[in-house]
Amino acid sequence: MIQLSRRALLGTAAAGLACPAIAQGAALKVGLMLPFSGTFAALGENIAAAFELCLKENGGKFGGRAVELVRLDDESDPAKAPANVNRLLGRDNVDALVGTVHSGVVMALVQAAREKEVPLFIPNAGNVAATRDLCSPSVFRSSFSNWQPAYGMGKALAAKGVKKAAWVSWEYAAGKESAEGFRDGLKSGGAELVQVLTLPFPETNFQPILAQIPGLGVEAVGAFFAGGGAIQFVKDYAAAGLREKFPLCGSGFLTEGVLKPQGAAAEGIQTALHYGDGIDNAANQRFRAAFRAMTNRDADVYAVQGYDAGQMLAAGLAATKGDASAVKALGAAIRATKIDSPRGAFTLSASNNPIQNIWLREAKDGQNRVIGVAAEALADPGTGCKMA
Repeated sequence: MIQLSRRALLGTAAAGLACPAIAQGAALKVGLMLPFSGTFAALGENIAAAFELCLKENGGKFGGRAVELVRLDDESDPAKAPANVNRLLGRDNVDALVGTVHSGVVMALVQAAREKEVPLFIPNAGNVAATRDLCSPSVFRSSFSNWQPAYGMGKALAAKGVKKAAWVSWEYAAGKESAEGFRDGLKSGGAELVQVLTLPFPETNFQPILAQIPGLGVEAVGAFFAGGGAIQFVKDYAAAGLREKFPLCGSGFLTEGVLKPQGAAAEGIQTALHYGDGIDNAANQRFRAAFRAMTNRDADVYAVQGYDAGQMLAAGLAATKGDASAVKALGAAIRATKIDSPRGAFTLSASNNPIQNIWLREAKDGQNRVIGVAAEALADPGTGCKMA
């Protein structure tokens, strides 16, 4: 049997020729390349479960086609990423990709999506390159860029009258990109980032950095850490007696999913993120109830990002009548759609990154309670993006 490439199938459709009947009736295969083991397993499971919830709510079909999900554990291992992507596109012959959490792993997905014109939906990884200099008509983000939450935090801090602040993070891409967002947010309100303090990833000996803070001449400290590093940093910061003198804030991942082990040390910390506890809209209420009924877990930002990846793909396929290979038409339809997200409705920018509210949250009684809007309808700058 002759097998046509995606490009060839798109060409025949554009010429008005009918595609083979078997292709029309075949299930649409979506590859979920996510961490299902290791440190980020819980994140991957919530993304996948929420994507499945979206599919279930659409009767198991997107664009009129039944959808088959192909799960692949990427183990958060960048070295295995190229082989994993090739497996999904080659052996499994998926029509669309959803992935992933780890920014190092997602670059293999971005490269494949760009080269093979397969639609990719990024449900977490925040590295800015994916929707800046490596942007593509086939690469879509349902999450955030590292710049966005930190910008919101800097903007909110400046709005409170803070004039000088410092930033603390690991010395890697996410930390650097977040520092740039924090700096730009402060600057938008006339404030200044006077110092960036870093330590190698994933080191957690924070004492040398904490000892420098009193001498910096700042009024507040922002930070980007996640997981175990965030737990240790918040505890050490409080133990060093810095909380009262230099209020701690940060990108939302500083407290997201780790409030319980942080305990009293986290109480009162303000962070900025595109989701938070207590967002009062109908979509969020429905989603949280449905997600809990399906998984017996509370929804978090990762679940929201997975759910919205499904919503975005559904919107695109509705316009192309289930043809995932019609990437430009798919993208145009998604950009024209207002996604009714639990985080609040959002649209996509010209570089396919969400234009979204960044919420100001405060850690209180074990929740990241939304207390306001840090930055309204914030778009990533999209610098360096040149769509083909």
